[in-house]
Amino acid sequence: MSKNERKTENIVRDVLREYGYFNESNDIVIEEQKSNIDEVRKLLRAASKSGGGGIGSPEFIVSSPSNSDFLLVIECKASTKDHISPVCLRSLDLETIVESQTEYSKRAQRFATDGVLHYATQLAKEFNVVAVAVSGETKSGARIDNYLISKGSAKVRPLRTKEGTTVTGIVSWPDYIEHATYDPAVQRIRFDELMAFSRELHEFMRDHAKLTESQKPLLVSGTLIALRNKAFARAYEEYTPEELQREWMRVIKDEIHKADIPKAKKDNMAQPYSGIAVHPELGKAKGKFPKGILHQLIKRLNEKVWPFISVYHDFDVVGQFYGEFLKYTGGDKKALGIVLTPRHITELFALLANVTKDSRVLDICAGTGGFLVSAMHQMMRYAQTEAQRTKIKSQGLIGVEQQPEMFALAASNMILRGDGKANLHQGSCFDDAITKAITQHKCDVGLLNPPFSQSDADQAELYFVKHMLDCLKTGGTGVAIVPISCAISPHSARHELLKRHTLEAVMSMPNDLFSPVGTVTCIMVFTAKIPHSTSNRKTWFGYWREDGFVKTKHRGRIDLYERWPTIRERWVESFRNREVHAGESVMVTVTAEDEWCAEAYMETDYSTLNRGEFERELKKYVAFKILNEDLMMEDDEEVE
Repeated sequence: MSKNERKTENIVRDVLREYGYFNESNDIVIEEQKSNIDEVRKLLRAASKSGGGGIGSPEFIVSSPSNSDFLLVIECKASTKDHISPVCLRSLDLETIVESQTEYSKRAQRFATDGVLHYATQLAKEFNVVAVAVSGETKSGARIDNYLISKGSAKVRPLRTKEGTTVTGIVSWPDYIEHATYDPAVQRIRFDELMAFSRELHEFMRDHAKLTESQKPLLVSGTLIALRNKAFARAYEEYTPEELQREWMRVIKDEIHKADIPKAKKDNMAQPYSGIAVHPELGKAKGKFPKGILHQLIKRLNEKVWPFISVYHDFDVVGQFYGEFLKYTGGDKKALGIVLTPRHITELFALLANVTKDSRVLDICAGTGGFLVSAMHQMMRYAQTEAQRTKIKSQGLIGVEQQPEMFALAASNMILRGDGKANLHQGSCFDDAITKAITQHKCDVGLLNPPFSQSDADQAELYFVKHMLDCLKTGGTGVAIVPISCAISPHSARHELLKRHTLEAVMSMPNDLFSPVGTVTCIMVFTAKIPHSTSNRKTWFGYWREDGFVKTKHRGRIDLYERWPTIRERWVESFRNREVHAGESVMVTVTAEDEWCAEAYMETDYSTLNRGEFERELKKYVAFKILNEDLMMEDDEEVE
């Protein structure tokens, strides 16, 4: 190494020191020229720049136990002429290194960018890697570039902020983590890992904890609340199994009681956790778990979930775990009225309702709080001052949930985001006292997924929709997702709705949106307290049957091909502008007697139909007919 390259390293050390990397109070580990992390050492054995098979290593390797799936690696060169080779520059245009390892190794010895990406591509087999190339002998004249390679990927991309701007210079560790974690590829990987962990956790609780189905998500949410307490997060390892169970409950109560809300509401929030606090299996030392089952659960959630939830504030982690646990619950979930809204739909609702920092958002069937979480995230995007953010959390989110366990989950979701729980109410949304309380907030946005009826003829969902709209201020926007039967079957509730409110739009949603529950749904958008007959407007109908998600065997319904962002933008833009496109949308004047769905009014656009599509649909129909005939024959045999 040349003497001048030492100068470049000193520049990097000074900048790292300036940003607090060497502060003993944090958990950042900085290693130079080598690493004591076994997995890093193993991966770097294949990364010798000379190609000789020895252990290669960048100048700096930065890691943190609290973000164990991330690495920051830095490579230095003295001259800015040795910052990046022309070949590497062309490769980066393709977002990947395309040449052979041998050729790449030759250039990796000379150029900073080539070298750091040489190491990063090896480390990305097991880590999300931020790769930093630094060249130059002075701080003012140094050239610095930041790149990101997500775990398991070969793609090299410039590191960007949430807003899409390229990150320049060396930044703080929290900033690196934030920028990297909001990269779509990294988000997808971390979400997949989180869902895989939720399945592992369910099996662990089933085999060792002997918890009921309703207790499992409560244990997750309660533990995440407890881990907000830094003293508990540091000390839980030291307690005996019996002490830990008592301390777990005490800390949850402490976190809840920090809120400036009435004591009765605090008690309602804490009560559902009390059964877990005295559960006999959790306070025992068992075999290979000498510190107890609860200790194991806290340890796993601290390592796997807390880093996720501390970064992705817009993500309903509690709701995702609850939904995952439901998959293993016996019986018919629809009979319980449990139809949790997928995350991308809660996000869509906030956009359709045009939620801003000044909105007051109401959900009278809050469930785990998914709509309120998405609305808060959207509102925070517009907030520019701390006062605005405080106002959103203290006044902008109003929710009602009847089931005590579900209310506790919704409250925990708000607690995990710092606030928003003060305006949660436990009880029936139709209760006069609760109705009066939520009406006083003068909400201008209502978001709703009501309990789904057991009978298609019941249509009780529409009475929830009407009540939500009745609780909004005049001119407010109400968005609800309901079974398609509410849109096509005659019912007195539809007359009552249009007598007081305007039906602005109805969108037909994908058939398998709530898979594995087989409820086919639509989204309805209303303007509150302006009678439909006096609004003198046509209703917009959208055919939104394809959201880009596909069903997979182990991961459920996911955006496998990353089509949702584009589809979402098109849907929202079409709705806001009331665009009419053949085969996609239509504007029609309707009454309570008419069908409220696009299929009833759209003209089919045959101009885009080709022979291949026609044959494919015909084959689907033939297969459907044959399959159903076979099933009918099996049923007949069983009857005989």
